[in-house]
Amino acid sequence: MRIAFYAPLKAPDHPVPSGDRRVARLFMEALRCGGHDVELASRFRSYDGSGEAIRQARLQRLGVRLASRYLERCRGTAPDLWFTYHLYHKAPDWLGPTVAARLGIPYVLAEASFAPKQAAGPWAAGHAAVAAAIREAERVICINRDDAACLRPLLQSARRLNEINPFLDIEPARDARNRRTAHRRTLAARLGIEPGVPWIAVVAMMRQGDKLASYRMLGDALDRIGDRRWVLLVAGDGPARPEVAKALNFGDRVRFLGVLDEPAVDQLNAAADLGAWPAVNEAFGMAALEAQAAGLPLVVGDRPGVRQIVQAGETALLAGPEDPAAFARALASLLDDPIRRREMSAAALARVAREHSLSVAAHRLDAVVVAAVADRLRARAS
Repeated sequence: MRIAFYAPLKAPDHPVPSGDRRVARLFMEALRCGGHDVELASRFRSYDGSGEAIRQARLQRLGVRLASRYLERCRGTAPDLWFTYHLYHKAPDWLGPTVAARLGIPYVLAEASFAPKQAAGPWAAGHAAVAAAIREAERVICINRDDAACLRPLLQSARRLNEINPFLDIEPARDARNRRTAHRRTLAARLGIEPGVPWIAVVAMMRQGDKLASYRMLGDALDRIGDRRWVLLVAGDGPARPEVAKALNFGDRVRFLGVLDEPAVDQLNAAADLGAWPAVNEAFGMAALEAQAAGLPLVVGDRPGVRQIVQAGETALLAGPEDPAAFARALASLLDDPIRRREMSAAALARVAREHSLSVAAHRLDAVVVAAVADRLRARAS
């Protein structure tokens, strides 16, 4: 079927990389792998981070005009379904509900976040729009199970809520893992580090707030693990780079690699011995999923969304996100145990292939959109 795809927070071809852009691209790819013709309906970004009512009203008016333009553009070639990825009170969908209603096609949402506490806040208009969109949706796809409790009361039927696991295309990471020795040799020569020393990989942008808090906790944990040998390889950059460098002030034991593209991240994960990230306040981390796809055992913060991605004790060791001592103990245990690292690596590769691959997600998404269209056709016939 023909599917109109829209991401109000950030378009999948937005020039600035982020986890949200990555997941939007993955949803489009999974739908295409399911045999569907997916088009990007609009690049309109409805996001307002300031809480200014005037700006939000202006964005709403612009969204309404763009919905009308889209309807004019698709006369005679209308899509069979509208699919919106990631809307919340700061980035509501001003296009999809209008277009779907006018065309009489199913409206499907993925990663809808609804926070009742925002009803009277500075984004009240966006909050109300998100509530209305969820109520109108034929299907709501939830990849973060923490969102489900707030979504269910808005749905007419429990069957409209569909949970799927976070996913990614695992093949590039698996290919990198198969060439682990070559990638490790190349990185060792380029960075001037010993291949016999355990390498700890971190992949995260450097921003104020939770990201910086995670870097600081990581630095605290590393400071606690005694005289063990290790090298920390950090992929990422951003405005908080000076504060991150201060938090990770361990001399030449830390190498900052800057922002890496996806193939380079896969190569880093494949070459390293373990990954570490405290995940302070993270819903779920695509970086943790990418790392496991390359067979990298993890020490990661014990967050609900993280537990959805990893298998505690088998693919990752979990520690309280505000407990640097526990994080340090977990790091030390894996640094001291190469046999366990190999066992966790094998478990990570198997689990990601079984539960988080693009092919598994494509099959699940296909079932959801086909059911949405079937429900709409039955409703018309009744």
